[in-house]
Amino acid sequence: MKDANRIPVIVGVGQVNDRPEDPLQGLDSRGLMEAALRLADADAGGGWLSRLDSLAVVDQLSFPQLGPLPLSLAERLGARPRLLEQTAEASGDSPVRLLDEAANRIAAGEVEVAAVVGGEALRTAARRAALAAGDAPSAHNAASTIGVQAREAYRRRYGLLAPVDVYPLYENACRAAWGQTLEEGQRESGVLWSRFSQVAAGNPGAWLREPLSVEDILTPSAVNRPIAFPYWKRMVANSSVNQGAGFLVTSLARARERGVPEARLVYVGRGAAAHEAEDFLARDGYAGSPSMAVSLRRALELNGLTVDALDCVELYSCFPCVPKMARRVLGWPLEKPATVVGGLTFGGGPIANYMGHAVVRMVQQLREQGRHGLLFGNGGFATYNHSLVLTREPLPASARLPSPDPQAEADAARGPIPAFIEDFTGPGVIETYTVLYERDGSPRSGVIVGRGTTGARFLAKVPAHDAAGIGFLCDGKVEPVGSAGRAVPGRGGDILWERA
Repeated sequence: MKDANRIPVIVGVGQVNDRPEDPLQGLDSRGLMEAALRLADADAGGGWLSRLDSLAVVDQLSFPQLGPLPLSLAERLGARPRLLEQTAEASGDSPVRLLDEAANRIAAGEVEVAAVVGGEALRTAARRAALAAGDAPSAHNAASTIGVQAREAYRRRYGLLAPVDVYPLYENACRAAWGQTLEEGQRESGVLWSRFSQVAAGNPGAWLREPLSVEDILTPSAVNRPIAFPYWKRMVANSSVNQGAGFLVTSLARARERGVPEARLVYVGRGAAAHEAEDFLARDGYAGSPSMAVSLRRALELNGLTVDALDCVELYSCFPCVPKMARRVLGWPLEKPATVVGGLTFGGGPIANYMGHAVVRMVQQLREQGRHGLLFGNGGFATYNHSLVLTREPLPASARLPSPDPQAEADAARGPIPAFIEDFTGPGVIETYTVLYERDGSPRSGVIVGRGTTGARFLAKVPAHDAAGIGFLCDGKVEPVGSAGRAVPGRGGDILWERA
C-alpha cells in the first residue's frame, strides 16, 4: 500500500524575468530567488514558506559579494528551515540534482516541505559594472569563469578555458562519428534551434520570444557572429539575462492536508546521475558520453517508462551537441521539440539555473496535458549529467529504494583513457578540433586535439595567419576529423599543426 507521507510532489512553481530600464533598480540574484519562491508559494495556495524544512540554493555568479545565500534568503522569506544548502559550484545539472535530493528526503521521511531555487542577474550586474566604470554596457559572459580545472595555464595557451571553447570539440567529433557532412550537422543544429525559438515564442517565461527560421540560426550576420566553430551566436547560451526560478516539494499527504487540488500535483519520479572525468582532456573520446547515456537510460528504467511514453522532454541545450547526443541516446525524433522552455539561447541561460526554469515550465505543461516528462541537466564541460522524471502518476514509496550505482555502470562502459603529452611533436591525426574567433568575427586560432601514432593525445594550434589551415577546418569540403598531419614546435612553446 502506498504511503502518502512518502510520495514526493511538486505543489508550487514560480519564475521571474526582470528587465529594468535603470540597472540600479534591478533585482540582484537573491532578489530574483526571493521573488521566484514567493510566486511558487502563491502558486501552491500560500502559507508554505514558513513551514520549510529544507532550502536548497543553486550557486550564482553575477553577485559574488552576496556570499552564501541560504540563510539570508530564508530570513527574507520568513522561513526557518533545518537544512540549508548551496551547491558548491554553478553547474547546469544543479536544479535537477537538488530536486531529486529533496524528493528522496521526503520519501525517506527526513523533511516534509522543501524549496529549491536559483537566480542570476547577469544583465543587471554587467550594466552596473559598466555604469561604475563609465563604459558602454558590454556582453557579460560569466560562463567563462565556470569549471576552471588543472592545467589552466596550459589550456589557456590553447584557448580552451570556457564551456564555449570545449563543447565544439564534441560537436565536431560527433558529426564525424555520425557520418554527417558539415552541412548536414549544421542543418540539424539549425532545425533544433529553430524549434527551440518557436517553443520560446509560446512560453511567457522565456527571455527571447521571437521565432527564428533555420536560416536565421545558420546565417552569419552582425547579430549572429561566429563564436567557436561551428557555433554562431544564435547557437549558444544567452547568459545576459535576469532570471530566477524556484519550486516547492512536499509529500502527497501534506499536499492533500493543505487542500492542494489533485489536478495541480506533479509527482517526482526517480532520478539517475553520472559524470565524466573533471579534466576534459582525460576523456575516452568526444563522440559521445557514457555517463550521459547511463543517466538518461537508467532514469527511464527506474520509472518503468519507455521513450514512447514521454509527452515532453527538456534536453539541456547550452550548445547543440548536448541535445544532439541526448536525443540519439533516447531515440527522440528531430521533429519533436526537445524543450519545454525554449533552450538556453531563447528561454534564457541563467548559468546554472536554467533547469530550474525547465522544472517550472514542465510542471505547468503537465498540469494542462500529458502524463510524463523527462528532465536532463548537464554541467561543467559535458561533465555532470542528471536525469529525472516528472509525472502525473504516483510511484510507490518502495520504488525509491537504492538501486545499482549509475556511476559504476558509466565507468564500466567507458573506453581506455589515452595518455596526454603536452609537448608532443611528430605525426598524428585529428581527433577533434575547433576554431576560436575574435569579437569582430576574425579567427583567433584553430585548436587541434590530436592523437599520435601510439595513441597519445595532444593539443596543437593552427595560427590565424594560416588561412589555408583555417579554411580546411571550416569549409566542409573534407572532414578534418581523422585527417593526418604533424605536430611541430612553434614560437613561445606552442605546438603547431601542419597538414600532411
